[in-house]
Amino acid sequence: MRGDVALLGSEGRGDSAFMRHVLACGNAVLPGNRLPFRLGAHQVGWVRPDFAAALAAEPGVAQDGQGVCLLLAGALPDLARRTADCGLHRWRNEAFDVRESTGGPVLAQIDRGALPAYGIEAVGVHVNGIVEGPDGPSLWVARRAPSKALDPNKLDHIVAGGVPAGLTPEETLVKEAREEASIPDTLARQARQVGVVRYAMERFEGLRRDTLLCYDLVLPDHFRPTPGDDEVAGFELWPLWRVAETVAAGDAFKFNVNLVLIDLLIRRRIIRGVEAATLREALGRIAAVP
Repeated sequence: MRGDVALLGSEGRGDSAFMRHVLACGNAVLPGNRLPFRLGAHQVGWVRPDFAAALAAEPGVAQDGQGVCLLLAGALPDLARRTADCGLHRWRNEAFDVRESTGGPVLAQIDRGALPAYGIEAVGVHVNGIVEGPDGPSLWVARRAPSKALDPNKLDHIVAGGVPAGLTPEETLVKEAREEASIPDTLARQARQVGVVRYAMERFEGLRRDTLLCYDLVLPDHFRPTPGDDEVAGFELWPLWRVAETVAAGDAFKFNVNLVLIDLLIRRRIIRGVEAATLREALGRIAAVP
């Protein structure tokens, strides 16, 4: 096993190499020039001024000095359909629940493709598929299919996906595990939540306000994941030191996967000491953005 990965900082690579992923995912400044988007009295998102102007022209939407307000929360799905038809964002035909805060009551639903334009929080599950071996831990790494609309061909977790409307995170995990990696439900249910990663990020599709629920799933060494749908091109089993070096070296992994892997590398003491503490502090800072 490579034992020197935790010392990358002393070689001039580690701290800045890992930190740049944290800073990239936390690059949004809020409110900045964005305006609050409300459902009645509940603020659920942040919108750019040009998008706010487009919304204000829609029936049932009011704009004032405190932002943009959709008076009836139940009208949100139809509003998002119209703004998608106007070419203001993508349409993915997958409903997500809308809340004022993580875990709060569901106020409405909106298509997943509209989330970045409206600056509404999305919740996802990310699973570290771990194999404990005599030479140290290994991780199952997926490669996203070239047909994926976002981040094609990037490396990914064995299981990862957004939590759709009406499902709990645990139900989503089991569903995605079955569909993406052919993991039996009984095995998927052994996953244990180990952390939460939050960030606000400006991307080409808009504002990503994501909450990632991080899970560890220890898999038997004889298990081999296989793609169950067309979203994954294949899987490879990597020693954890190789995962660390790849995260530090570039952008081979999907942007937000890096944050979950950094959390794993800290917990497994591949990243440790001052560097681990600095990264933990930075992850906390980007999680505090509204």
